[in-house]
Amino acid sequence: MKNTVNIIGSGFSSLAASCYLAQAGYKVTIFEKNSTIGGRARQLVKDGFTFDIGPTWYWMPDVFERFFSDFNKKPSDYYALEKLNPAYSVYFGKDDYITIEDTLEKITIAFEKEEPGSAKKLKKFINQAKNNYDIAIKDLVYNPGVSPLELITPATIKKINQFFSTIKKDVRKEFKNDRLVKILEFPVLFLGAKPSDTPSFYSFMNYADFGLGTFHPKKGMYQVILAMENLAKELGVTIKVNSPIEKIIVNNKEAKGIVSNGQNFYSDIVVSGADYHHTETLLDKPFRQYSENYWKKKTFAPSSLLFYVGFNKKLKNVNHHTLFFDVDFDVHAEAIYDSPKWPENPLFYASFPSITDDNVAPNGKEAGIFLIPLAPGIEDTPELRAMYFDKIISRFENLTSQNVKNDIIFRESFCINDFIKDYNSYKGNAYGMANTLMQTAFLRPKLKSKNVQNLFFTGQLTVPGPGVPPSLISGKLVADLITKHHSILV
Repeated sequence: MKNTVNIIGSGFSSLAASCYLAQAGYKVTIFEKNSTIGGRARQLVKDGFTFDIGPTWYWMPDVFERFFSDFNKKPSDYYALEKLNPAYSVYFGKDDYITIEDTLEKITIAFEKEEPGSAKKLKKFINQAKNNYDIAIKDLVYNPGVSPLELITPATIKKINQFFSTIKKDVRKEFKNDRLVKILEFPVLFLGAKPSDTPSFYSFMNYADFGLGTFHPKKGMYQVILAMENLAKELGVTIKVNSPIEKIIVNNKEAKGIVSNGQNFYSDIVVSGADYHHTETLLDKPFRQYSENYWKKKTFAPSSLLFYVGFNKKLKNVNHHTLFFDVDFDVHAEAIYDSPKWPENPLFYASFPSITDDNVAPNGKEAGIFLIPLAPGIEDTPELRAMYFDKIISRFENLTSQNVKNDIIFRESFCINDFIKDYNSYKGNAYGMANTLMQTAFLRPKLKSKNVQNLFFTGQLTVPGPGVPPSLISGKLVADLITKHHSILV
């Protein structure tokens, strides 16, 4: 009989782990608490509109290609991918924006126009970022985070100083124009920390942005989830929805299965792609690795207030991805990281996938997703959500010189309470644990439990970190650890 694996959750990391483990010969079952798979990357369909509830950015296409190639497949076997041009635009004031196009050559022209002499500096900066990207992808992120020695390679030794400086320092040393600074600091927000707390080495995110570009899967990011589901099922994985987990069964300090809907499901191995903190509450206290105090001291990536809006007309003066940086970034960041509270004047991001994709909105209408980054754990009420929608939609109208309030067919919201309810997310965080210097690689929560044999973890709170590509990698890493530690019975 094959070794059996029960996986908790059906997000990117869980689906990736299930594919690798099934390919290695394990009998794999996924248990998902919600009625649809995908975890944070689920979908909202309403009145002919389709919205990605979670991730909307498709960056680092090489990581997706590597994942599918491990199964002799290609992304194009499952979904169509389009490179966006422009990638995005950034508003700094009324009718005042910078457009980031689809090649580095075009982006350097935009930078030079904004700050004479910056084109040469940008090429040098992105060249360095590409070098970091190559090292990160080849030498670092595919390591399981079990030892500090993983960080020590001939390539990284030459970069050691970059772990003790920050993105903020590096960017501001080269670029004086505040607008360009904001654009260059933006990509590291995907790592969940302020640029002032993010090591310089993570400039590889700038290469992901300017060097590799921004893509859109036709019909939305959920197509990637469906692709991974198809692949998993082709490999023999069983997926059970509406299956919340009440407990992880432990006998003699060894994981023996899970309890779902009051029923015991035994297995040789348990993997959790659910929230790490929540997963440990499914264990009796002696078996937990990390105390409540441990989690309280960690720097978590932000939560978000999200709105999914159906508009009764096509919108003007916006791109598929549009950022609104017309207010003070540092003041907003302070409200997230330093003194958690609702920001008085929030930065926000908007996505209009129907500009690119006819599949996601009825003809002549627009699908809009609006996101405000927030501190995890703060108060979340319907009244606050409504107030902040009014704030950003009024600013949106002013900045883009158009009236849209009377053209809203509907709006749905998703915020801290929903992240907790739907994903058991610690304090309602949206992106896991931030990648700061003291929360990098082997300093993150471990893939393998040290207190319970045959219990493993994957996803944004463990190695390598937040984001969709790292989640795919996390699934591979945990599968590799399992196959390394267990001989398969056939």
